[in-house]
Amino acid sequence: MSDQSFLDWPFFEARHRELAAALEAWCVAHLPVDHGDVDAACRALVQMLGDGGWLRHSGAGEGERLDVRTLCLIRETLARHDGLADFAFAMQGLGMGAVSLFGTPAQKAWLEKTRAGEAIAAFALTEPGSGSDVAATATTAMRVQGGWLIEGEKTWISNGGIADIHVLFARTGEAPGAKGLSAFLMPADVAGLEVAERLEVIAPHPLATLRMTGMVLPEAALIGAPGEGFKIAMSVLDVFRSTVGAAALGFARRALDEALARVKARRIQGEPLAGLQMVQGHLADMALKIDAAALLVYRAAWTKDNGAARVTREAAMAKLYATEAAQEVIDMAVQLHGGDGVRHGSVVESLYREIRALRIYEGASDVQRVVIARSVLG
Repeated sequence: MSDQSFLDWPFFEARHRELAAALEAWCVAHLPVDHGDVDAACRALVQMLGDGGWLRHSGAGEGERLDVRTLCLIRETLARHDGLADFAFAMQGLGMGAVSLFGTPAQKAWLEKTRAGEAIAAFALTEPGSGSDVAATATTAMRVQGGWLIEGEKTWISNGGIADIHVLFARTGEAPGAKGLSAFLMPADVAGLEVAERLEVIAPHPLATLRMTGMVLPEAALIGAPGEGFKIAMSVLDVFRSTVGAAALGFARRALDEALARVKARRIQGEPLAGLQMVQGHLADMALKIDAAALLVYRAAWTKDNGAARVTREAAMAKLYATEAAQEVIDMAVQLHGGDGVRHGSVVESLYREIRALRIYEGASDVQRVVIARSVLG
């Protein structure tokens, strides 16, 4: 079992420690699942997480608020056991984050379905010509009789092709750039929505390009007010960006566990590999990076939970450092495994493929550096 001493840090309350222990026991009993059919695995994981009660933490109903420390603890623990389980949980939260924070009571009927594992959520923001530059969104939403006419394309949409409900961002034109975007609830069965392409990546997840042609959403699909889309998107990412760091932390902890087991069991010249000072130095670096990442992740989560309106700087630092450090920790775990580290299907080989995307999605590492630099300069 991974080191759990961080749970004694002052960032956490008794309820967080109780949740971590209960989730650990659940993960041991239920994970990992078979990833042979990724779509089927994700559907099964959403149902399992819903039945286990874990998805109730992924969103906030009426009178509730998201607890970011809980989100981070869940993502870290799930990632340590099964990367696809972390993905399934994370997308239920990110996908419906706009509804949790800004949705009407009627819109939150969808949120209750995603929190129960009865519907799968997606966050449709990225486009072929706009990733980290949200202000460059080209998909349009024009008022027509009965609602909004949507035209455009979204890509790299997690849960694309299996989602039941999406939060879609489109240009409504109240002002140039970021100030002219709005957010909408888009069911998967609406006429004019097409799954244009399924995307294959090095760590398989459900991903797709979505195309909207002559698609009309009702007036009630609008989340918040027209022109608030950028604010809504940034508010959602402000909450969930720290949780990406937490997932990276879970991957890194698993990599260290695997490395420790390897160097204790593997012998060189009659002695355990762990007896070599250079190996010990690598292990020390790995442990140091993990603790530093955890401090940044849970500082950001604690700050948000304690009432900070925005944690843009803290969340950017947490995501940047935790994902970059996890890449280095996992790379060293692969190195310490030698040839077995690159054997397809080994734990560290899987972690090596899983971690890479976290340095890109929800704000690439270089974008986080820009965010941090601007906060320092400002």
